Amino acid sequence: MKKLALLLVLLMVLPFAACGPAKTPAVQPTAAPAVKELTIMWAQWDPADYLQKVGQLYEQETGIKVTVIQEPWGSFYNRVAAEWAAHGTAFDMVVGDSQWLGQAATQGHYLELTDFLKSEGIDKTVTEATLKYYGEYPTGSGRYWAYPTEGDAVGWAYRKDLFENPEEKAAFKARYGYDLDVPKTWEQLYQIAEFFTRPDKGLYGVAIYTQKDYDGITMGFENVFFSWGADWKDPKTNEVKGWVNSPQAVEALEFYRKLYAFAPPGSSNDFFAECNNHFTAGEVAMAMNYFAFFPALSNPATNPHASVTGFFAVPAGPTGQRFAALGGQGLSINAYISPERQEAAKAFIRWFASEEIQRKWAEFGGYTCNKNVLASEAFLKAQPYNPAFADTMQVVKDFWNVPVYGQLLEVVQRELQAYVVGGQGTAKEVLDRIAEEHDSILRQAGLIK
Repeated sequence: MKKLALLLVLLMVLPFAACGPAKTPAVQPTAAPAVKELTIMWAQWDPADYLQKVGQLYEQETGIKVTVIQEPWGSFYNRVAAEWAAHGTAFDMVVGDSQWLGQAATQGHYLELTDFLKSEGIDKTVTEATLKYYGEYPTGSGRYWAYPTEGDAVGWAYRKDLFENPEEKAAFKARYGYDLDVPKTWEQLYQIAEFFTRPDKGLYGVAIYTQKDYDGITMGFENVFFSWGADWKDPKTNEVKGWVNSPQAVEALEFYRKLYAFAPPGSSNDFFAECNNHFTAGEVAMAMNYFAFFPALSNPATNPHASVTGFFAVPAGPTGQRFAALGGQGLSINAYISPERQEAAKAFIRWFASEEIQRKWAEFGGYTCNKNVLASEAFLKAQPYNPAFADTMQVVKDFWNVPVYGQLLEVVQRELQAYVVGGQGTAKEVLDRIAEEHDSILRQAGLIK
């Protein structure tokens, strides 16, 4: 979610105060002395700049130069895939998408890190959800191929001045019977969106993901899909029929289409940039987006409403379940580099994963997955969106990460956009088609027996 083309400017997370938990010493690097430099491939965006700052710290401590190679999001996967096809060694490590895990693991592109992460205790330092979705393949196997590096997920921004206005609060309570506040459930979010949708005043309730390209609308829909108790598959068998098109999934899709009615005109192909743009233009009361793009909303230079902008985590579905669509990436080692370079890469990860360096990573602006850092008072107070981020990273779920995930994703994108934006067919018909096509793709790939 994660493969994003052009990024809005991110602010650095403010340096932490000394009020957090006691620091643990950084693990001393033990890289092979013959290795004098390491390269890391990542997409071209601000977190890669932050990782380069971390690399400079590593060079100061070890004398080993770390270079972060940045590739535009639009060609990032293609460049990495070309290197995989050639069994190339142009990079030692790559911060790859969670959805790449299946292909990279089964085709031998990533070095397996299971024994390394477990023997060093690194697997215990990150949240369980991020280890599962950024590092593990197959799901539930306990085999790991990446260190969770850049956490991200979908959250919400809202206009505090609208929510806290006494006249608005009185009118809302008179209409709905409860106090206007940050929504605890999707039903409340829907009613708030309905309440603030005033076309004659140029104000609408929400900005949500609808983009057809790559994974935009899928990532938006997943927040209600999972929170309604639906899932893409049976976790044990990979069966999709009865799962993708379950009654809960149908209700969730109907809800997402109804919510789209409260988006501004011209919202038929919205993703991260458009959602932020609607918000900064004063067109919406609430905006969905990845946390990676919220720094721009707390910056007065990029958001005229920054002083009255608040943030909240995804609300709960009808039965109390609450899940957010996962973004972010994990750091993996190129399986084709020499054993000596592989050991040097492990030494870097060992150092990078230490709590002290994870605090530095977060200070620079990286979204750490370290449990202690996420829970620290210093982190929670550093930026207005950090408490919601820390909460959200406990309830994330992801799309497929099998080698044929791209084929599965194309089907979902096409069908969801046609229904939610185009109004074509019924939710049941759409999900039945997705289930049929997914079943065929997975059986051809040998993933359903």
